[in-house]
Amino acid sequence: MKQPQEKNKAVSRRDFIGATAATAAAFTIVPRHVLGGPGYTPPSDKLNIGCVGIGGKGHSDSRDMQGENVIALCDVDEERAAGNREKGDSPFDWYAKANFYTDFRVMLDKEKELDAITVSTPDHTHAVIAMEAMKRGLHVYVQKPMTHTIHEARMLREAAIKYGVITQMGNQGHAGEGGRLVNEWLWDGAIGDVTEAHCWTNRPIWPQGIEAPTETPSVPPTLDWNLWLGPMAWRPYHPAYVPFAWRGFWDFGTGALGDMGAHILDHAYWALKLKYPTTVQASSTVFTEASPPIASMVTYEFPERDGMPPVKLIWYDGGLMPTRPDLIEQNRKMGDGGGGVLLVGSKGIIMCSTYGRNPRIIPETKMKEYLKDQKAKGGPKIQLDRSPGIAAEWLQAIKEGKKELATTNFEYSGPLTETMLLGMVAIRMADKNAKLEWDGVAGKITNLEEANEYLHWEYRKGWTL
Repeated sequence: MKQPQEKNKAVSRRDFIGATAATAAAFTIVPRHVLGGPGYTPPSDKLNIGCVGIGGKGHSDSRDMQGENVIALCDVDEERAAGNREKGDSPFDWYAKANFYTDFRVMLDKEKELDAITVSTPDHTHAVIAMEAMKRGLHVYVQKPMTHTIHEARMLREAAIKYGVITQMGNQGHAGEGGRLVNEWLWDGAIGDVTEAHCWTNRPIWPQGIEAPTETPSVPPTLDWNLWLGPMAWRPYHPAYVPFAWRGFWDFGTGALGDMGAHILDHAYWALKLKYPTTVQASSTVFTEASPPIASMVTYEFPERDGMPPVKLIWYDGGLMPTRPDLIEQNRKMGDGGGGVLLVGSKGIIMCSTYGRNPRIIPETKMKEYLKDQKAKGGPKIQLDRSPGIAAEWLQAIKEGKKELATTNFEYSGPLTETMLLGMVAIRMADKNAKLEWDGVAGKITNLEEANEYLHWEYRKGWTL
């Protein structure tokens, strides 16, 4: 039986934020920023944020939190973390009072006032960190790719729903103007029915198709190698893994497709309203037991959905590109130096560059005709709200209690990540000469049982989701 005094137990700050966000629309108040002057954000309107992984991409992710209360920082490499905390002309003032940790679990246990965390670590630790935070009721922002395995992606998506938290996958191109234009033009019928899509990247720009290192150098004194490994099987430290080239190893990264698919594949996936493919097959250069290939092609087939016809989507990496369509004028570059997207329709082509930049309807005469037609109608048909930025979306969604404001939340990014990682499974199964059949609802490959072994792998003792 509860003790009587528990009825008056103080409401936690996190519970208060959640409750007030849900009811805020019922009141008319003078905005606090008006009382405080232009650009003023009252302390009570700020979230308490913890940043896990502050080196590399974590540096910019933590900077995106500077308008909030960054009360905790965590990184397994103290030296690299210290360097990123002090980049620029002076130390970041929003870090000034933040407590520093090397173990995210200790941070989560001790920092009871946290509202949310960012996760900017190598791929293989995304899921365990995000899950531990969500179990505590914390909102989470996780860098792309959302997870290291298909099973993890599904588990995180289900957990976000279960725990009622606001989630976001860090996929900055999804917040850009270009991606929205691609969607609006396509949905407006500018190029007719799309039955073929092509996505490509110049990556990997790190070593791949290599053997695991065999040397056993000393671990740097500022790096907690055991924590860096997290749930993956133990192996000796080597600088071939840390701090960046881990992307080129199956155990830690997800290859070029996992790295750049969120920035490139996303624009076909979003515009074409895709979810689960029915089949996937791949071909590639030689890869090793330790490392993905330096170049590959992955072909997905998606069924009819939302009135759109079935579509074949082909991914290329390692410098491979699609055959140049006849509609693309001579001397026009396909995509940019980093990659691009082609959506091939019955009435034309939409092309954009990496991150959805510089979208155009092809040929240029078709682009001009479409813009002229839209001008005659009073302007383009706007169907999507514009974004303040991928991190800003997430923060706004938390404060307003509206998960739909976070446009790469786990309900969207989970299936996208599964699709990306399914391509990596297909690469590993290429020598079986089979087109893998995927049951997206059940989350399994139905015609080659051994392929399901790559949907997840066993965590090291002491680590769970």
